[in-house]
Amino acid sequence: MKHIKPFLALAWAGLLLLTLLAAPLTVAADTDVDSGQPTYDRGYYSRFKGKELEINVYNWGEYLSIGEDGLMDINGEFEKLTGIKVNYSNFETNEGMYAKMKSGANAYDVIFPSDYMVSRLIQEKMVQPLDFDNIPNFKYIGEEFRNPEYDPDNLYSVPYMWGRVCLIYNEKLVGHKIESIDELWNPEYSGKILMFKNSRDAFALALEKLGYSLNTENVKELEQAAQLLKEQKPLIQAYVMDQIFDKMQANEAIIAPYYIGDYYIMKEVNPDLSVYIPENTNIYYDAVCIPSDSRHKEAAEMYINFLNEPQAAADNAEYIMYSSPNTAAVALLDPEISGDKNLYPPVEELVNTQAFINLSEDTNLYIDRLWTDVLSQDEGYLDWVMPAFVVFSVAVLLINSIRKRRKRELNNGGLKNDR
Repeated sequence: MKHIKPFLALAWAGLLLLTLLAAPLTVAADTDVDSGQPTYDRGYYSRFKGKELEINVYNWGEYLSIGEDGLMDINGEFEKLTGIKVNYSNFETNEGMYAKMKSGANAYDVIFPSDYMVSRLIQEKMVQPLDFDNIPNFKYIGEEFRNPEYDPDNLYSVPYMWGRVCLIYNEKLVGHKIESIDELWNPEYSGKILMFKNSRDAFALALEKLGYSLNTENVKELEQAAQLLKEQKPLIQAYVMDQIFDKMQANEAIIAPYYIGDYYIMKEVNPDLSVYIPENTNIYYDAVCIPSDSRHKEAAEMYINFLNEPQAAADNAEYIMYSSPNTAAVALLDPEISGDKNLYPPVEELVNTQAFINLSEDTNLYIDRLWTDVLSQDEGYLDWVMPAFVVFSVAVLLINSIRKRRKRELNNGGLKNDR
């Protein structure tokens, strides 16, 4: 379990305040005073112009500004600035991204894994060290986000966004404010509850309800969590990731766990939505890395650097409504956003939050097995159907075998009589 300790939290607050106060002076150098448009180091970004270079970028869905609402089209601006074509695709879960990379089906140049997955990719040598000389905008990353537990020497990753897991619910349909994670198991909402589609987030909620560490490797605790998820299953309408947007916005579901930034996107469409953030919830960190098999490492580092241009990072944070670790970007945000305590909370609210760490391979495999069992079993159904099916199959094989043997004997007997 990773907690932000009180004295570290105070230091975190002080550093954030100092960087926010200092950031506007730095940002001014990156903005054209006459046009108000961001300016860049053109020499740095023009190195690959005319070389017809392409990079493959693999990110979460709905997790990059695409030029709506007057905000920057991140990929479009990068392509225009550098001449590098961005082939952009999305994944739904860390585990899905990991499986795709492991299969070798596609070669990516830039990926966006979460904290614990960064650690796993480092351990399995699936990402490569970064050359920070090619990422000068790393200077804007707040000190409190550097050298994180998932990448202690800050060799393989650059922080991208952070936030907390929350419960999003339709207050009008529920009829009251929700103030407990137990509501995800409330039979009154049967058929209207959504649940995480990925194993790590789903197990975290069950472990949180049980009062255990989100990073436990205790088999009995994991089995209790799995049992709790099985008990919840009859109440679940669907296991989702990005599908949550359509369902919550259209009142097809009334309560779901998800990430705090996405609540704001949904609320713009459905003002009846409210949010509850548990005290012991998961605090997550997403980062940017370069896979070991990337064929265009320097261009990938240029892309990561562009993500941290203050105006690009600010527009990106405003569009996806996640919390940015880029202090220069935070200074450019509308005060209504940077002052929102759900997105940029006071440090005392972070003291009991828990960040994921990478678990042992045995534990990861065991959780995957338990999760498969949760998703595939109707309670009690497979417990008797599978053994019965096996017995039935064996019986059919024996009967067919006996019939074939008798048929052969009859045929052989008939031939002898003919002779």
